Amino acid sequence: MSLIIRSSTTGKKGERKFRVVVKEKRSRRDGKSIEVLGWYEKGKNGKKQLDKKRYDYWIAQGAIPTPAIEKIV
Repeated sequence: MSLIIRSSTTGKKGERKFRVVVKEKRSRRDGKSIEVLGWYEKGKNGKKQLDKKRYDYWIAQGAIPTPAIEKIV
């Protein structure tokens, strides 16, 4: 099972809100995830919240973050 740390969309149409999730690489973008690590918003404010301990744990387990998630972290 190949794991990846990626973003999943949430919120109303036109709002830029994303969840940072751990999921299997071949699963759908907004499908079921293994764990939610945090969230972030694009835009002027650029708010974000991420559980760094869990992020580091999943990296140690072999999960690969996408380039967009690496920029956020």
